[in-house]
Amino acid sequence: MTTETLAAVPATLLAPLSIAELGAHARALREQVAHAFIGQAEVFDQVLLALLAAGHVLIEGVPGLGKTLLVRALAASVGCTFGRIQFTPDLMPADVTGHAIYDPKAERFQIRRGPVFANLLLADEINRAPAKTQAALLESMQEGQVTIEGRRFALPAPFMVVATQNPIEQEGTYPLPEAQLDRFLIKVVIGYPSAEDESRMVASVVNGKVASDLDVSQVKPVMGQAELLALQQGVAATRMDKTVTDYAVRIVRTTREWPGVIGGAGPRGGLALARLARAQAVLDGRDFVTPDDVRAVALPALRHRLVLAPEALIERQRPDDVLTALLHKVPAPRQ
Repeated sequence: MTTETLAAVPATLLAPLSIAELGAHARALREQVAHAFIGQAEVFDQVLLALLAAGHVLIEGVPGLGKTLLVRALAASVGCTFGRIQFTPDLMPADVTGHAIYDPKAERFQIRRGPVFANLLLADEINRAPAKTQAALLESMQEGQVTIEGRRFALPAPFMVVATQNPIEQEGTYPLPEAQLDRFLIKVVIGYPSAEDESRMVASVVNGKVASDLDVSQVKPVMGQAELLALQQGVAATRMDKTVTDYAVRIVRTTREWPGVIGGAGPRGGLALARLARAQAVLDGRDFVTPDDVRAVALPALRHRLVLAPEALIERQRPDDVLTALLHKVPAPRQ
């Protein structure tokens, strides 16, 4: 089978970017999204890390915290297309990827693309759909393509999935399979904003407009698709010494032997640490990765890859607790 392209992909990439240019682009994204997404700087920085590292994001938090607004603002700041899927129990795989429909005038079937054909895709409340529908995203997240009626279609580049799930409402939800969880580069936990940030949100509602409408209109694109791809390539080329790479691998392997953990991080965990640590180095204005970069991204990179034993859950331990203790035990290389 051949792979057909249904969306425009930048034909050429820009010249390699210097570390100063990489940092300038990242700061410009920060500034633009801040026009729409008030507060929660740590949350946005983690999503930005995933964007720079060309990975997918799982955001866990209660409704109404601005998850949709964040993705819309990010799409606007990089001049990319935005798609949204509201996952429900009756959602079918074809509602995600698309389907073939018969055109009586042309007397043939035509492909109708689903919302997955976007640069930034928001998969809202992904754990409300059954496993069969969740699996419709697996191919797109891993291979950047979808299969419709036996034909493969390439997704637009860059392609990023930002999925959300609610940590409180358990009734009517389906747990994400480990295979799908592992495909998310990062898991972000978003909580309630500070009192100061919440006051700014309320104050931003003016002239009869809701805050999201007002703020997104103020976000201006600071780069195009080709520039974003060049930025991602520059992040991937950031130097990472073997001693730092070995440190990341030791952290991942230790999760498989840690007391209270019955399922540690797989090899994708080490790859996630390396990719995110490179992005962290760029955000900090460096062209090389340090052990501190690895530690800084360890929790969001690994928290969704651990399966805790029942006794650890009874003691109300969380993956973040395990990872924090583990990072204190695994020796870091000298810088």
